[in-house]
Amino acid sequence: MSEQLKVKTMQEFMAEGKQPEILFWVGSAGSFDDRAKKISRAFVKLLNKANVDFAVLGTEESSTGDVAKRAGNEFLFQMQAMMNIELLNGYEIKRIVTCDPHSFNTLKNEYPSLGGNYDVLHHTQYLKELIDNGRLTITGDGYKGKRITFHDPCYLGRANSVFDAPRELLTKTNAELVEMKRHKKTALCCGAGGAQMFKEPEKGDMDVNVLRTKGALETNPNIIATGCPYCNTMMTDGIKAHEKEDSVTVLDVAEVLANSQGL
Repeated sequence: MSEQLKVKTMQEFMAEGKQPEILFWVGSAGSFDDRAKKISRAFVKLLNKANVDFAVLGTEESSTGDVAKRAGNEFLFQMQAMMNIELLNGYEIKRIVTCDPHSFNTLKNEYPSLGGNYDVLHHTQYLKELIDNGRLTITGDGYKGKRITFHDPCYLGRANSVFDAPRELLTKTNAELVEMKRHKKTALCCGAGGAQMFKEPEKGDMDVNVLRTKGALETNPNIIATGCPYCNTMMTDGIKAHEKEDSVTVLDVAEVLANSQGL
């Protein structure tokens, strides 16, 4: 049984007449997927270490509608978005941080035209901000001598040009950062974007996630780091397909940082 983490909801903040510094948008994967919950927990532990006053929506949080939109159901997307925007605006939310690049992209780029204007950050950007402002310090050599390669999530990297924050965080652990041949602007999708996560792949020579993991394994890493719960699943499945689960681990950047601090 993992220890309980106390996280306040927006309702609790409102009852006290206070506003949090940030709203942590957990996302559907981070809320319900057992593997992705570990990423949420790691991020919360880092927020607590930095004494960040943050809140979650709890049961009031609903899907951003990203998957519905990518699958072509614009009507359902707009229904989800309007419902969420009404809630966020009612709480006068200013800053949102999420561990899910899909939620990040949707909240940042697709909510403004529907009336939802927020300062939206990916968790790697916010963690970097905390370190830059001296609120979070990463020390120790727990990962010294480890080779880490970073897989750029499509909606973080190519879609929103966030390349440096996750890499800067990984170098703070004193690990050796090794780049895949296809990285940053030329990074390959993990195979889960565009709602592909929820269907079987079409027939072909090789599944996208197996191909992407092949590129990662060419760097001879100890850890494949990523910044997305869906990428995490796809790369983990890729590791299994290559029968490398004994020697290579897939971790979110937040997990790497939390582990390095013994959190």
